Amino acid sequence: MGSDLRRMAEAVQPGMCIALPVDYAGVSMAMTRPLIEHGADRLHLVCVPTGGLQVDMLIGAGLVARVETSAVSLGEAGGAPRFNDAVKSARIEICDATCPAIHAGLLASQKGVPFVPIRGLIGTDVLANRGDWRVIDNPFEAAGDPIVLVPAIHPDVAIFHAPMADRDGNVWIGRRRELAAMAYASRTTLVTVERIVERSLLADETTAAGTLPGIYVSDVAVAERGAWPYGLWGEYETDTAELKRYAAAARSAEGFADYMSGDLREAAR
Repeated sequence: MGSDLRRMAEAVQPGMCIALPVDYAGVSMAMTRPLIEHGADRLHLVCVPTGGLQVDMLIGAGLVARVETSAVSLGEAGGAPRFNDAVKSARIEICDATCPAIHAGLLASQKGVPFVPIRGLIGTDVLANRGDWRVIDNPFEAAGDPIVLVPAIHPDVAIFHAPMADRDGNVWIGRRRELAAMAYASRTTLVTVERIVERSLLADETTAAGTLPGIYVSDVAVAERGAWPYGLWGEYETDTAELKRYAAAARSAEGFADYMSGDLREAAR
């Protein structure tokens, strides 16, 4: 498993745009350490639509130049300490967004169009600070009906964790359609799973509707409990105590380094 994850991490090169999922949707924490060891830096992270522990760790490791997100936090464990410190010290660029805007940008990429129009941003500070978003008059109505154009988001790589894949590379994502959106929009999709099953997930009526076809998946590796300390739907719960342990340790750069020097997989067991 370790060699597979390290090989997958090599697909991430300096300066790439990386799409990562929200904490409840299947974060591939198993890929975090291989990514850090690989060392590709100046990354542009797109959180779909918010970020958490994995984002904080990559920032703490010095690999991130830019974060596009609606929020970054550790949920019940509090704020994301390395993210917060990097923002205060201006070590990373922040592109504030909203959840609908993130999804709109991915949808535009999926559909092969340069932008998607959305509402709900008019008059907000978020819009005022996004020079790459445009406001136009709705061409189908009389003047005075403004609408925002959100440009397509084109991730180089999407990375997430799921319960299972089959031998053909089809991945079961259940109701987590944000994972499909990430894969459709990205040039490369790397997936870790709890297990590989022998039956075709697309041929099985009970799983077909929730399966991401292998044509959108670039590589798959088995990583048991690969979302830990986050939970994975239908598999295991979030280890909130571990998230709190990280949050306390990572308040300082030294504490973060000490935490990351430990064997997280042993702790997971």
